[in-house]
Amino acid sequence: MTETTAQTPQLGQFGVWRHAGGLAPEVGAAIESAGYGAIWIGGSPPADLEIAERLLDATSMITVATGIVNIWTAPVDEIATSFHRLEARHPGRFLLGIGVGHPEQPGLNYSKPYAALVEYLDALDAAGVPAGRRVLAALGPKVLELSAARAAGAHPYLTTPQHTREARELLGPGPVIAPEQKVVLDTDPERARPIGRSAVENPYLHLRNYVNNLKRLGYTDEQIENGGSDDLIDALVAHGDTQYVAGRLREHLDAGADHVAVQVLPAGDDPVPALRELAGALGL
Repeated sequence: MTETTAQTPQLGQFGVWRHAGGLAPEVGAAIESAGYGAIWIGGSPPADLEIAERLLDATSMITVATGIVNIWTAPVDEIATSFHRLEARHPGRFLLGIGVGHPEQPGLNYSKPYAALVEYLDALDAAGVPAGRRVLAALGPKVLELSAARAAGAHPYLTTPQHTREARELLGPGPVIAPEQKVVLDTDPERARPIGRSAVENPYLHLRNYVNNLKRLGYTDEQIENGGSDDLIDALVAHGDTQYVAGRLREHLDAGADHVAVQVLPAGDDPVPALRELAGALGL
C-alpha cells in the first residue's frame, strides 16, 4: 500500500456540487477547465467510489470529494479500501465527505447517529484514512465541533451565510468550512423561484435535520411549511444574473467559509454553460 498523503487537498474558493448521476467524466473535465477547484459528488455515492475514480481519471488536478457518503449504507471497510485505491492512483486529490443521512430514509437502522458517526471515524482511523482527508456533513453545533476534532472540517448543505458565520464563530480559525449553495441563473423571479422551490421543498423541507437547522437560524414553521416561503427559498437558492449570483456566493466567503460548493439548478439541465458563465463572474 502506498503512503497516504495526510494533508487536506486544495479546494479553491469555489467548486461544483452535483448529484452522482449528473457527473459524467466529460462534465468533470469541463468543470476543471472552467477553473473550479473541486467537484462534490452528491447523492450518497456507493462505497466502491467508482464515480470518484472516473472523475479523477478524466481530470488532472481538481479535487474530487464526496458530499456525502452515508455511513449507514457504505460499509467503512469498503470505503477505506476504496480510499486507498484512489490514493494510490491519484495521490492527494480525493476528499472523503461522510455523514449520517436522515432518519426518514427507509431501511436504515437510524439509532444513536452521533455515536455511530464517531465509531465510523474510529474505524477510518484504524484503516489509515487520515483526518485531514475527510470532512463531515455538519449542521448543528455538536457535529460541527466533531468535524473540527476528527476531520478537516465541515461540508454543510442547504444553509445560508448566517449559518456559515455561526459555524466559523463556533470553530474558530483552522477547520475547513465548505457550504453548498444552490443557484439559478435567471433574472425573472417568477421563473427562477419555482425551480428553487422544487429543489428545496422535496425532500429537504420534510427532513428533520434540515428543518431543525432552519429553525436554529430563526425560520418559523410558517416559513418552512407548504413549500417554503418566498424569503426562505430566496435565501436557500440564489437567483439572478451572474454578477448577482456571484455576489451571493461570496457572502459565504465573507462570513468565514473557505470554499463554496455551487449547485446549479435545474438539476436535470446540462450545468456546464451556466458554470462557465458563473466562472467568469467569479474571476476563475
